[in-house]
Amino acid sequence: MTAVTQPQPVTTLSQDDARRLALRAQGLLGAPDRRSGVRGVLRHLGAVQLDTISVLARSHELVPYARLGAVGRPAVEAAYWHTPTAGSPAAAPHSFEYWSHAACILPIEEWPLFAFRRRAYRSRPHWHHDMPQAAYDAVIDRLTADGPLTATELGGAKNGGLWWDWSDAKIAVERALMYGEVVCTRRRGWKRVYDLAERAVPGSLLTEDLDDAECLRRLVAQAGAAMGVATRADLADYHRLKGEQVDGVLADSGLVPVEVEGWDKPAWADPAALAAPPRGRHRTTLLSPFDSLIWDRPRTERIFGFAHRLEAYVPRPKRIHGYFAMPLLAGGRLVGRVDPGRDGSTLVARQVSLQGPKAVGPMAQALHEAAGWVGCDSVRLERCDDARLAAALLSELARQGG
Repeated sequence: MTAVTQPQPVTTLSQDDARRLALRAQGLLGAPDRRSGVRGVLRHLGAVQLDTISVLARSHELVPYARLGAVGRPAVEAAYWHTPTAGSPAAAPHSFEYWSHAACILPIEEWPLFAFRRRAYRSRPHWHHDMPQAAYDAVIDRLTADGPLTATELGGAKNGGLWWDWSDAKIAVERALMYGEVVCTRRRGWKRVYDLAERAVPGSLLTEDLDDAECLRRLVAQAGAAMGVATRADLADYHRLKGEQVDGVLADSGLVPVEVEGWDKPAWADPAALAAPPRGRHRTTLLSPFDSLIWDRPRTERIFGFAHRLEAYVPRPKRIHGYFAMPLLAGGRLVGRVDPGRDGSTLVARQVSLQGPKAVGPMAQALHEAAGWVGCDSVRLERCDDARLAAALLSELARQGG
């Protein structure tokens, strides 16, 4: 295998420079773009991860909240999902769901960019289910005749066994989703609603035929812009590309090589980010563990010196920070975390960890803001891993709560 030649860096960035570039690129430094709203956040990030866990809210709701503040939760859902209204002219969807970093909501403009993945699924199916061709044809015929439907409406999602015991209809429609013959442009009761791609994707995007290299080039460029500065591994992880796929298009991506002090790997930066030094106000907020600022754990530790692990799937006795610990972002740094919950109209801080006294005020602020956003009228602290800081946090919560 031929080694990739690393070009000379155009500049050297300090660790602080890299951190601020990353924050601005992710929409967490500077004035929020409220005019563009949730859809603007989605276009800017390029992907918003979905997950079934819902504590304060689902992760795809927490991502725009972190950047825009207390935007109404119904408005978040309406901004993402395409929900046709009876009697109204059909409107083109502005997003779709597909596999990127994980299952993600993606701007509809990115439909052509994932043609490489759709082709790969067709040429190398990785399914563990057998499926009669007749089942596939039946699903397509049914969607053609009846319009958007869930797997349940197509004949049932399961056979009645274990979680992966999918019905033929579910296997067929998921395979058609991977192939790009059907599209998910909304969820109803957390169930995917499937429609034919020819109806759901605007014609100009549906017919835009990009080869694999162009798909990858644009995705690497998009990932670089969304991260500000990134290593090869960072760029690959954003949309879950292979390292060699990144290598093949990096020189044509528009990103420029840079050196970051303290990083032991070469890095690339968005030239537009380098042209304007990041300035502005930092957001103080709680972050979903699936937020694209921190979803890559090695990158998070490299940029923020903050080791974070989702413990939802860790046995309770082995958890350190809690089921759904949300990092606290304040002053452009990650300075603590909280495992939140709800008890009626009370937001419960089940477990709090803080890096020091300076994190007390921001944590109290973030907890009160989050409580108001999800309709809670009070905050209760159950546990803090430092008794001295616990007393200070209780006092600050009471002061800020009036």
